[in-house]
Amino acid sequence: MSDRTPSTDTAHVTEAFVALYGARPDGVWAAPGRVNLIGEYTDFNGGFVLPLALPHTALAAVSRRDDGVLRLHSADIDGGVVQLAVDDLAPLTNTSWAAYPAGVVWALREAGHPVTGADIHLTSTVPTGAGLSSSAALEVVTALALNDLYELGLTAPQLAVLAQRAENAFVGVPCGIMDQTAAACCTEGHALHLDTRDLTQRQVPFDLAAHGLQLLVVDTRVKHALGDGAYAERRTGCEAGARALGVTALRDVAYDALPDALETLAASADEAVVRYVRHVVTDNQRVEQVIALLDASDPRAVGPLLTEGHTSLRDDLRVSCAELDLVVESANAAGALGARMTGGGFGGSAVVLTESAMADTVTKSVLAAFAAAGHTAPRVFPAIPSRGAHRVS
Repeated sequence: MSDRTPSTDTAHVTEAFVALYGARPDGVWAAPGRVNLIGEYTDFNGGFVLPLALPHTALAAVSRRDDGVLRLHSADIDGGVVQLAVDDLAPLTNTSWAAYPAGVVWALREAGHPVTGADIHLTSTVPTGAGLSSSAALEVVTALALNDLYELGLTAPQLAVLAQRAENAFVGVPCGIMDQTAAACCTEGHALHLDTRDLTQRQVPFDLAAHGLQLLVVDTRVKHALGDGAYAERRTGCEAGARALGVTALRDVAYDALPDALETLAASADEAVVRYVRHVVTDNQRVEQVIALLDASDPRAVGPLLTEGHTSLRDDLRVSCAELDLVVESANAAGALGARMTGGGFGGSAVVLTESAMADTVTKSVLAAFAAAGHTAPRVFPAIPSRGAHRVS
């Protein structure tokens, strides 16, 4: 899955659907993975994020059923067709990959939409376990297909909310809204400025090539067990910080008021909560700074903010790991403009901003550093701002 190149060719997925279910699908849909440029662990705090869609996508060939049967198949996971009854779908009862598309069916039905079943065949080029939202791509592509087939009339932001509901309540992962919104709403050539409190969004032009720049994604190919439960623990800690400060969410703590807020927390809150609050408030500020630089056509100046964000994630949130730190250190030492881990951490991916002319040098430096440290070679590829979820055929 993670080694395949991006593709929008639907012939193979259509042929596989016919082989599985005996008829051609009603259509084929695509939804992308995403990489987040800046704004990490801010989305469940009502804050700001700046993701962009990748050319790597989940493809879904889908046909409608009216008999209450849901059949799911993944080309990327052994195990055959999973058959479920839509009336029997219930949260936290399925721990396999099928929980992600099944959760979308459950969320749609829970919201009152008359989804009576489907045959679905999925395949994806979004790297799994890389912090690039492969699960959100599966959810959003399923939601869009069913929205079209059942003529539900839901907008892309509404589909994102339902997909998040599926992951939160059905799968049991307390993610924020960023991943699903990026998969549903990003546009080609842009990064998405999302206010996760009111879900307003703005497409920010992101044409690095015009400035002689390139954004690289470095997939470390590692996922440390330390990450299990750590996301939820940090979310709980952020919520505790907000309560201690008497605000609805950490979004309400102004950057200029951060010193006083930290002083207040230091007197009563756990030391980890103090660090979490400092990270969230400063990362919200970094999102606004990056957007201002992009609006001013000064993307080179974004680099130091990426590295600053990584330092905060490493030292205050403590969600980095040796491999992610090595990407940042080796890339910057080789002349990159800046770098940071992206996603939930404890493995996964980092982003590196570099001059296009330096991209090969930076890549070779990262690969050499990993080899010298005895790590598995990372996968490095350019982040090309791509289109959000859409019908392919």
